[in-house]
Amino acid sequence: MPRRYAEIYPSLPLLSSDDMAHVSAAALMSVRYFRAEPDTMPEEVFAEHHVLLNLCETPHRVQNWRGGELRDFTFEKDEIVVTPAGLRSGWRWFGTSDVIVVTLDPKKVERFALHELGLVLTHQQLADLPQFQDADLCAAGVMLRDALETDDLSSGVMFEAMSRVFLVKLLQKYGQQQAEDLALSARFTSEHYKRVLSFIRDRLDQTISVEELAQVAGMSASHFARVFKETVGETPMQYVLAYRIEQAIGMMRDRKRPLGDIAIACGFADQAHFSRSFKQVTGQTPRQHRAA
Repeated sequence: MPRRYAEIYPSLPLLSSDDMAHVSAAALMSVRYFRAEPDTMPEEVFAEHHVLLNLCETPHRVQNWRGGELRDFTFEKDEIVVTPAGLRSGWRWFGTSDVIVVTLDPKKVERFALHELGLVLTHQQLADLPQFQDADLCAAGVMLRDALETDDLSSGVMFEAMSRVFLVKLLQKYGQQQAEDLALSARFTSEHYKRVLSFIRDRLDQTISVEELAQVAGMSASHFARVFKETVGETPMQYVLAYRIEQAIGMMRDRKRPLGDIAIACGFADQAHFSRSFKQVTGQTPRQHRAA
């Protein structure tokens, strides 16, 4: 059964985002900073993607078992190793490590790419990127680490901002988008998705129908509904509802904003409709979520 990275690392992290409260980005990713003497990690299959950023100034030998194959290499500063969810992986390092490990839930990454960036990722996601060097992405990781060093309001704000910077950099440069080499009328591509997402954003406070979304995509309603679900994994109306709820959750971070106002801004008929829909999607009422 797939495990979490933190369960088998041979030492405790010096810094970790796991205990951060009231920070929405903490639900999207976990960030842990390690410095550990030479050691090993047994081969395991992980339920999350993990992105390992090497900060060590001194190159050192590393062995990485990846999908049954052994990689034996010298680990250089600012090199990054990505292990996608579901791939068996293990490690041995021969020098003191100085690494940031970012773990990502595949489903949440996919939804972030869809809703925030308008990217339709393949199911491969980060599977084809075992190792690369990127000083800019490592610098963003260091800022994430630094945000964990102080336990105050500014730390949470910084972590929230830098987590999005990190993920945007990662996905825009290395996220694998669906190919767009077929005619636009034959399938649902990233370009279709971006037009549909823009329409939903612009009309968040209004009623939205499948027919309107299909018209934006330039398809018949039946064809649009079919290819949208095949590509995104949910029906257009399920997606619209989930998007409304996500936007509402963001607005609810302003605790002074009335729930009735948020309901109208996100396209719900009234607060009662908002509450029923919110509980349907999240398992909680808006008041329960805000009080958590």
